[in-house]
Amino acid sequence: MQGKGFIKFIAIVLAIVCAYALSFTLVASKVEKDAKNYAKGDLAKEKAYLDSMSTEKVYPVIGFTYSDVKAKEINLGLDLKGGMNVTMEISLAELVKSLAGNPTDANFNKAIQNAQAQLNAGGKDYIKIFVDEFEKLSPGVKLADFFSNQDNASQLKPNASNSEVENFLEKEATSAIDRSFTVLRSRIDGFGVVSPNMQKQEGSNRILIEMPGVQDQDRIAKLLQGSAELQFWQVYQSTEVYPLLENINKTLAATLKTEAPATTDTTKAAAAGSKLAGLEKAATKDSTDKGKLAGLGKKDSTAVRAELAKSNPLYAVLNLPIYQGENGQQQLVPGAVVGMSLQKDTAKVNSYLKMPEVAASIPSTMKFMWSVKPREGSKIFELYAIKVTSADGKPDLGGEAISDSRADFDQKGKPEVTMYMTSEGAAKWKKITAEAAADPNNKKSIAIVLDNMVYSAPTVQNEIAGGVSSITGNFTQADTKDLSNILKAGKLPAPARIAGSYVVGPTLGAQAIHDGLISFVIAFIVILIFMALYYHRAGWVANFALLINLFFIIGILVSLGAVLTLPGIAGIVLTIGLSVDANILIFERVREELALGKNIPTAIKEGFKHAMPSILDANITVFILGAILYAFGSGPVQGFATTLCIGIISSLFAAVAISRVVFEGMLSRKMEISFDNKFTRNAFKNLAFNFVGRRKIYYIISSVIIIAGIGMYFKHGGLNLGVDFKGGRTYLVHFDKAVSTEDLKTKLTPVFGNETPEVKTAGEDSQVKITTTFYIEDQDIKTDKVVENALKNGLGDSKYEIVSSQKVTPIIASDIVNGAFYAVLISCIFMFIYIVVRFKKWQYGLGAVLALFHDVLMVLSFYTILDGVMPFSLEIGQDFIAAILTVMGYTMTETVVVFDRIRERLKEKGKEDLHGEERNQLINFALNSTLSRTILTSLTVFFVLLVIFIFGGDSIRGFIFALLIGRIIGTYSSLCISTPIVIDLGSTAEKRK
Repeated sequence: MQGKGFIKFIAIVLAIVCAYALSFTLVASKVEKDAKNYAKGDLAKEKAYLDSMSTEKVYPVIGFTYSDVKAKEINLGLDLKGGMNVTMEISLAELVKSLAGNPTDANFNKAIQNAQAQLNAGGKDYIKIFVDEFEKLSPGVKLADFFSNQDNASQLKPNASNSEVENFLEKEATSAIDRSFTVLRSRIDGFGVVSPNMQKQEGSNRILIEMPGVQDQDRIAKLLQGSAELQFWQVYQSTEVYPLLENINKTLAATLKTEAPATTDTTKAAAAGSKLAGLEKAATKDSTDKGKLAGLGKKDSTAVRAELAKSNPLYAVLNLPIYQGENGQQQLVPGAVVGMSLQKDTAKVNSYLKMPEVAASIPSTMKFMWSVKPREGSKIFELYAIKVTSADGKPDLGGEAISDSRADFDQKGKPEVTMYMTSEGAAKWKKITAEAAADPNNKKSIAIVLDNMVYSAPTVQNEIAGGVSSITGNFTQADTKDLSNILKAGKLPAPARIAGSYVVGPTLGAQAIHDGLISFVIAFIVILIFMALYYHRAGWVANFALLINLFFIIGILVSLGAVLTLPGIAGIVLTIGLSVDANILIFERVREELALGKNIPTAIKEGFKHAMPSILDANITVFILGAILYAFGSGPVQGFATTLCIGIISSLFAAVAISRVVFEGMLSRKMEISFDNKFTRNAFKNLAFNFVGRRKIYYIISSVIIIAGIGMYFKHGGLNLGVDFKGGRTYLVHFDKAVSTEDLKTKLTPVFGNETPEVKTAGEDSQVKITTTFYIEDQDIKTDKVVENALKNGLGDSKYEIVSSQKVTPIIASDIVNGAFYAVLISCIFMFIYIVVRFKKWQYGLGAVLALFHDVLMVLSFYTILDGVMPFSLEIGQDFIAAILTVMGYTMTETVVVFDRIRERLKEKGKEDLHGEERNQLINFALNSTLSRTILTSLTVFFVLLVIFIFGGDSIRGFIFALLIGRIIGTYSSLCISTPIVIDLGSTAEKRK
């Protein structure tokens, strides 16, 4: 075997990479296990322990901290650990109106409304739709008359064409989405979510946010939908605030009996300042970069810490910015930072400052704010004292003063931010900066604040006239981009609203992990036992390749930072099924070669050679489907597609390359290799089913089922669409005893405005899924809480738990429907092109595509026929589309294997095609000769799916049921529909000739 050394090298490298990626999870688990042992059930002590370890080096040799390790561990999806998934939509309609100065022109506002209506119906580019609508309503009127003004004169001229205005609006819309992303990210970070996942959905005005562990929907809704408020404040110097902090500390010591904090770290904190304007950096002492966070290390006794907390309660949680002076005495670091605290202590500091005894001593001209981010490489946040200079308590300058800002580079190539003021803002800015820079020996800072968090507090070097300022400091390019977006965030209102949400309770998440792991382990064991029993020693080689494949798949997923979801676990199991399929293809070809009297080494060589085209064709087609799923899906569908695509590549390498190397090693050691046993040796031999001759019977069977499905479709009044296809809210509610769905429907109808909700049993009699469109189009922030309160009122005094909830607005639903349609359509087009190119016959391509449509119609028909009959929901949603596309992939895999055998037979005969009865015999031969592989692969995957269906939990039962039906239909279709169709298409072509 050529390239054996290279395969071993790749396998070793992959193994090292995967082991390294998985090691972070092991290290994190060990730290968390130590925390549980230390806390002995006390959650507060456990959290305090983990907080204290966040900056400690826990990874041997390499020295990663616990925070680093935690960030690199296996990333579980919300369905496995609980939490909240939110889709935020940036209101481009309000952005456009604001850019135009909120005009009263009737046609302009009508164009805004029409564009929004088209966007809700599935339109994509809001700006283009708006411009087209405006031109229809106001032909000959220039849009520049609405949008060109003094503040944007450099970007948009008064005589600009409508296409130039459209480009300007597109750039502003993109900028607004970027700014919103930055603001939302900072809010989520400030909320304290562990490992949040945020993604801009390319080509749309939406941002997807996943927040593991978050359950408070009301608080999150307020947090995310509140309007951004950018402010500029003067700040007090540390020397000015120190006497007040001393007084607060004494007041607390006199009034409190404080408990010591669990742990405090001795931490180095850099006091790196930034400056405003382009003057040279003021001279600083080296010691100012070595300020330390005073506190006691973990080695100090608890008694000593407790004593310190009693005598100095404020300084036990808030550290002063100090350095060692030239005289050896500790001195305050000059600047705007008045204190520093570990993240876990900031809440304690806030509670101290709000105490009536303390609040009374704080001047009305002062208020405290924290930095938005911790200092680099730590969890230390800085405290600033904001100076209130106006009688009404408003800031010196608001975000409306900013006309633009850019992330730039200074003359030395270092990142900086250039800020541009409006004409009115420039005048105020000149006055503020003049006051801050008045004392040349004590230049003051100005804090840039958003949502009461300080983003930067640069020192003003001189008075700034003209409204153009540069902000420099110890910035990275990412820092300047973020700060630039923050500065522009207050420029124009582009409200962000929750367009969709999905909440999974911790109980459901824990159950999903348990069910998913059980189903995965059992399914894997089923495969291993089957392969070992059926293929004897060769089966153990396949099992070894499967174990390696599983290790590679999980390792690659972790190293890429992919999120592992429950559909993702299903994708891994199904990928393992594809790996088994590859081994079965190889082993069946080897058995054919052995039946011809060839020796073991030759049979193995020929078996791998002849099986490779079918394996490649089958896996490439499924990979194409996975890529389309990833491109058009979202959430769980993308998770499924990610694991499927990664798994296919890994499976090909493990099932083909690694297993071949193992066989070569066994042959070189003269080990006995067997591919069957006395029970399986003659299985599937001498088969001669007349598939082609009975094809009309199969057409009739399929037609009857599809017609029955159409009949049930009209009887049910359409398909049973899930909330993600029609919009609405869905609540999964678990009761302490069995409930009547009709009684619940009767109770809920009045509270939902006499709109009858859909109430269905979900799994067991004590669990129901409630779906309603009540207030779904109302975009008010309070609406979600109103609907949830109505639900609780309707449920009354029953004992229940809302284990999950989902919200999908009509615009999101229309996008999902369109995405699903295009996913299926594009899949068929790609399949047709691939088959035609690969087999050089359009009949093959069209036959395969017609079989795909047949399978989709069959699965839909079974869903409509069995809806209401099965003891679980048969909704059609995003996961159903994933199932449909997977079924299409299986059908294509089966069909391609048969087509490969036909092509191989034709090549043996030296012909390009056959006709008449000779063609019928050829196709029957191909179907019968591959029947063993078809049946074995189908049974293997079927049993795997059956195990997941039984043990995998309610959350994916409908999804797996679609795959189970699809697996049966796919096998039937590949044998009885797709290949026979090729005959009829060929016959029609012959008649035309």
